[in-house]
Amino acid sequence: MIKANKKVIVISIVAFVFCIVTLIGIILGVQISKIKLQKQRAAELEAKNAYRNAKFAVYQTENDLYDDYQVDVAFLGDSLTYWYNLQQYYPQYVTVNRGIGGDTTFDLQNRLQLSLFDLKPKVAVMLIGANNFETMMTNYEDILYSIKQNLPDTKVVILSLTSMSGEVWGVKNQIAAYNNVIIKKLADKYGFEFIDLYSTLLNVETGEIYEGYTIDGCHFTPIGYAKITEIITPVLDKLLS
Repeated sequence: MIKANKKVIVISIVAFVFCIVTLIGIILGVQISKIKLQKQRAAELEAKNAYRNAKFAVYQTENDLYDDYQVDVAFLGDSLTYWYNLQQYYPQYVTVNRGIGGDTTFDLQNRLQLSLFDLKPKVAVMLIGANNFETMMTNYEDILYSIKQNLPDTKVVILSLTSMSGEVWGVKNQIAAYNNVIIKKLADKYGFEFIDLYSTLLNVETGEIYEGYTIDGCHFTPIGYAKITEIITPVLDKLLS
């Protein structure tokens, strides 16, 4: 009986130690995962800051190169603008590209001085919001107001959010369409031109952007860029004539 009790006690102690060791292992595993995640986020932030600083250096060089209103058109936005080969699609104009991949409306607002106000282009074309559909209207009007106040002599073209497709982007078409209604009203409020890219690119039969216009449901192919250029050019011609 005593031996049996000792055996039970030993088994209990072993089980207890095992649980403690397992718990310690789990805690250590969680901590290691947190450290790895923190390092990953820090590396991503460092890479993002390096990318943005490099872009800002280019902007500063261009700002110093051009006199006020020497640039015909400045394009503002995120990756949709960044990948827009303006020299190819608008050879008739002096253009600058002020698109930064991954930018939200908040990122753009924070860089308006360097990206736009210091440049003073004749026309500014803006497409922004795809990276923060849900929160973009929080400060969208603030951006328009700031442009109006700082560049009263610059003509402004507001591009709607585009229609999209696929499991990642296509599900956001409804909120994009809703936001476009508000964007149109704001453009009218501030006397800015508004171009509806959403409806023009939309295949009404599928409810998504036409196949062939994007590489992933959002970002444009050369055909997509050619199409939006076709839509934008007449407006620029009118404003710059």
